Amino acid sequence: MARNKTGIAELDEMLRGGFMDKDAVMIAGSAGTGKTTLGLEYLVNGATQFGEPGIYLTFEQLPDQIYRDAENFGWNLRNLEAEEKLRVVCTSPDLLLEPDGEEQLLGDTIKELRPRRMVIDSLNHLEMYVPHGDIRKESYRILMYLKTRGISPLVIWEAQQGLDSYAVTQAGMSFLVDCMLILKFVEIDSSMKKALVIMKMRGSDHDKRLREYEITAHGLRVRAPFSGYEGIITGSPHRSLTEEVAGAWDTAFTKTKHKQ
Repeated sequence: MARNKTGIAELDEMLRGGFMDKDAVMIAGSAGTGKTTLGLEYLVNGATQFGEPGIYLTFEQLPDQIYRDAENFGWNLRNLEAEEKLRVVCTSPDLLLEPDGEEQLLGDTIKELRPRRMVIDSLNHLEMYVPHGDIRKESYRILMYLKTRGISPLVIWEAQQGLDSYAVTQAGMSFLVDCMLILKFVEIDSSMKKALVIMKMRGSDHDKRLREYEITAHGLRVRAPFSGYEGIITGSPHRSLTEEVAGAWDTAFTKTKHKQ
């Protein structure tokens, strides 16, 4: 099956080779978890490693901010634009929501660039411009517009940190996408860490484990799975009973051995 590799080796391994081609992907998480960084890295790696041009559509930042933040990771977006491998589009959601807004805003760019990937940052800003309850309909229309043009869309959704922070289904958004990645802050042993999990991936097996990740000077890097803990995704991590029992037996054995 055709796959769209992220270029992040450990994440591609979790995805069994990458996102399924033409699948709509959602990256959900609270502020500061690295959603935009992951989206940009996906586009940059696509353009530089896999010959897949991309579009970064944002409602949040000005171009200079995007170029500056990308440079902090060693990504020169201006050069990629000059080479016709990437296009940064900064706009207001209301322009995209006008009749035939997708075609007016993106039509020429799609014809010129022939992109294979696209990141929308974020659907939350789009939601502010649509009548209550219409975000699913508008998001579906945009995603289908991109899919029918051979583009694999990745959308960003900001969720508040907390017990119910990743109940994306409550917002009615999960059915829109084929694959969903969750990014989350977790506190382990009085230290703040970041956790990543693939919540769903239609038509493909995937890694079910919760993995630690970091935002490094070169982008997002996935580390080892969390082991020995339960309740991480709910925000109440604690050592698993199995680990506690094993630890108790180990301590008791050590004390007995020393007495002998």
